[in-house]
Amino acid sequence: MATAEYAIATLGAATFAGLLMAVLQGGDVQSLLTSLITTALSAG
Repeated sequence: MATAEYAIATLGAATFAGLLMAVLQGGDVQSLLTSLITTALSAG
């Protein structure tokens, strides 16, 4: 039973990582993050 639960959790984590990568590679999110980092670095 523990092996099946481990497999399901691993599959879920891999799916989440794939979705996160797809979102972060989008142009809108990438420009938002770049703007946020630039603003944070220039504020100091």
